[in-house]
Amino acid sequence: MKRMFQRYLHDILIGIEAIQTNKIKSLLTALGIIFGVAAVISMLAIGNGAEHEILEQIKMVGVNNIIISPSGTVVAGEESQNQASGEENGVSKKKFSKGLTLLDAEAIEEVLPTVARVCPLISINYSAILNGRSKPVTLEGTNNHYFDLFNISLQDGTVFNERQQEKGYPVCIIGDNIKNLFFGQEDPIGKYIKTGEIWLRVIGVVERRDFTASASDEMGISSTDNKIFIPVKTMLLRFRNRSLVRADEIERMSYQSGSATGENLNQLDKIIVQVKETEQLTVTSEILSRLLLRRHNDLYDFEITIPELLLKQQQRTKNIFNIVLGVIAGISLIVGGIGIMNIMLSSVMERIREIGLRQAIGASRNDIIVQFLAESTLISVVGGFAGIILGITLSKIITAFFEIKTIVSLFSIVIAFGVSALVGITFGYLPAKRASDQDPVESLRQ
Repeated sequence: MKRMFQRYLHDILIGIEAIQTNKIKSLLTALGIIFGVAAVISMLAIGNGAEHEILEQIKMVGVNNIIISPSGTVVAGEESQNQASGEENGVSKKKFSKGLTLLDAEAIEEVLPTVARVCPLISINYSAILNGRSKPVTLEGTNNHYFDLFNISLQDGTVFNERQQEKGYPVCIIGDNIKNLFFGQEDPIGKYIKTGEIWLRVIGVVERRDFTASASDEMGISSTDNKIFIPVKTMLLRFRNRSLVRADEIERMSYQSGSATGENLNQLDKIIVQVKETEQLTVTSEILSRLLLRRHNDLYDFEITIPELLLKQQQRTKNIFNIVLGVIAGISLIVGGIGIMNIMLSSVMERIREIGLRQAIGASRNDIIVQFLAESTLISVVGGFAGIILGITLSKIITAFFEIKTIVSLFSIVIAFGVSALVGITFGYLPAKRASDQDPVESLRQ
């Protein structure tokens, strides 16, 4: 066994010497493998980044959420011709809807058994003021379910208690940027911040989290760092209730849509509904549509969106795209292997006398196979290492210059390197076998 190992080690060393003697040819042979491995790693990194981004978005929009928002078409008023008995033909009737209201949210929570949580949301832009500093902020009226639905944690303080929510107390939970700007290193809990004309007592601080810029705001994804959260009834009682209109606004509205007046007349901006089971998402959305139609006098002044299903559809589409990218990158590895085979075949033809001389002094066919197989495998392995470095570098360049998230995984590195070594062995065997089949006498005559 030891003698056999030494014999084959000698064959491998001869192969290494041949590579060192023909450096340029070996480098050109390895280029196909280098670029193939780099392409596999960088393409899979793009795919992993896209998948991670989708999963983060699903996490940010919450699990099993349904988002109900105003459609911007009909809030109040739509003419219809009533042909019912007892009324004259052609008499114009007006339909009326108050839009999304807090009563809608309460009705959904009471009626639908498949619903786990319901979260009303009102979002209005204000300025926060403290100690002469002013900053534009988003004031959001909501309830405690909001933090559970969007997987938001507090770094300090507590969420609203039941009394604060029911009575509309002037309390708030602030984002991380607001804490840093107005309070610095001080503990903001128990201190006050002025928003609009109202002083709000800080009871909690939201934990900072990375925000995916490409996430759709329509799906309810947005950064919490510049937001101030208050109970929804605090918003309606102390700040603004859009469902209350003054006498001078009634004529201006003239039973027209909110979009026609350029003004949002809905009391709520969104109602976020969490369903207990994923399988119930579609059925629950259909029931929600029928429920809201009855409450809104058969007016489609709302839209129902299921972010998780949309994002999962995006994920399936991106997975197909990633498979295509992986296949294309894999083909480049195969092409590199074919290049190795061509170069090695030409190398066999150029070194026929060397082969014949080795056979004449006692080299067996296995020795010749090991020698040429060692050359092709070593070129592939070295090319694989170089390709790994190039692939990781390309991934970082793609992230830096094109702002496409890439994640290089150990799996992609192992796969790319393993395939490159396999390509070297597979495509190197045929030239090695051909070299071993040479007749020593005929080889020496060349």
